[in-house]
Amino acid sequence: MAAISAPRPSKTESYIDNKRKEDIRHANIKAACAVADAIRTSLGPKGMDKMISTASGEVIITNDGATIVNKMELSKSQDYAAGDGTTTVVIIAGSLLKQCLTLLSAGIHPTVISDSLHKASIKAVDVLTAMAVPLELTDRDSLIKSASTSFNSKVVSQYSSLLAPLAVDAVLSVVDPAKPDLVDLRDIKIVKKLGGTVDDTEMVKGMLFDKKVSRASGGPTRFENAKIAVIQFQISPPNNDIEQSIVVSDYAQMDRILKEERNYILGIIKKIKATGCNVLLIQKSILRDAVTDLSLHYLAKAKILVIKDVERDESEFITKTLNCLPIANIEHFKEEKLGYADLVEEVSLGDGKIVKITGIKDMGRTTTVLVRGSNQLVLDEAESSLHDALCVVRCLVSKRFLIAGGGAPEIELSRQLGAWSKNAGLNPITIVTELRNRHAQGEINTGINVRKGQITNILEENVVQPLLVSTSAMTLATECVRMLLKIDDIVTVR
Repeated sequence: MAAISAPRPSKTESYIDNKRKEDIRHANIKAACAVADAIRTSLGPKGMDKMISTASGEVIITNDGATIVNKMELSKSQDYAAGDGTTTVVIIAGSLLKQCLTLLSAGIHPTVISDSLHKASIKAVDVLTAMAVPLELTDRDSLIKSASTSFNSKVVSQYSSLLAPLAVDAVLSVVDPAKPDLVDLRDIKIVKKLGGTVDDTEMVKGMLFDKKVSRASGGPTRFENAKIAVIQFQISPPNNDIEQSIVVSDYAQMDRILKEERNYILGIIKKIKATGCNVLLIQKSILRDAVTDLSLHYLAKAKILVIKDVERDESEFITKTLNCLPIANIEHFKEEKLGYADLVEEVSLGDGKIVKITGIKDMGRTTTVLVRGSNQLVLDEAESSLHDALCVVRCLVSKRFLIAGGGAPEIELSRQLGAWSKNAGLNPITIVTELRNRHAQGEINTGINVRKGQITNILEENVVQPLLVSTSAMTLATECVRMLLKIDDIVTVR
């Protein structure tokens, strides 16, 4: 069988192809560097705020790296892995990429650069690990210091003395002794409510819903000794899937239809009431009329408190908190599937109302944090900052080591790896030279105290962060750079 060979490309075609790949690689790297430059000045206690205008016209003011990167629709890997250090990882990646451009221009193959970066990343993690200080979860003061450090550069930094201990207590309250190294932040629910000040933020041993009780006239808004059901079915006549209209011209027939609907609803409510249930949490349904006004009228007469339109993604948190099972069908409505609490009540808060459930029997390992703020900007920043602090404490539960902040890890890496780094806006020649000298003398925890404008033992200043934040930032930044180096073409599929 004869082989058919394709014509070999000419030297001109090969040159154009290689040039295209080089141009694409350089364009990607420069775009990534531009992102790093955009958020570089937001780093640290003296970081500048950024005003972001989204495509929808929304204007956001923040200096939180995760918010900036997220609104620019970039990777959330660092935020997922460590929850903090999102600004750091982008800046490191940008700095590495700038050096890559120099190496690429010198004719070094991208694969060689990529492999070298991988080796440097492994060494960097070793250096950082050697600097780390062990931590016990019983050392609450050290946990609070770590959480406090994450607030230093935030808009709500003045509230760190309140929010840092709250973050520590919230995370420790959900640690499962059977899995002591794992914390699922989905077990901590943050509820934002406009009004008051950040000082009014509190941790609630129970559950909150940012909504009013759904009720008809005379319906209850408070129950002691509550028996609670989480249901996923409609309390209304079943919808007909057939797209057709039924015309009823006889009043007797109309009355009969209405009577059947009432009896159908009453039948459901009687089965619910028979189990002793007096509080219903109704999951938001794809059906528009899952709970009708008529249903609410009969539920009010039966003295059953109703909270409807519970978000579907909250179902797991709710059932874990209440230690109950969701009920998908009225025929499966059994007393053993209910949750129990001392009190369910609707309370006024700010300009609105919330529903509060406290004294939950056999409560699962969850907690709720109520965040308050005088305006939407402060409220959103408080929530974002609290999330970062929760992630910091989670990191310390996962990997129980602390590391100095203030640029100490970076300058130690710079000294040992010969890499390049930026500082927090002080004179770069003076500050980096002194840092190098101090680290060369073995003072590995020496860093930049931005507030004092001098170099100090940053560990003694209580500027600390989880080891996981630094190692994750270094590893992910390197992975990002290696990925970009290996991209040499762009294919657009329409």
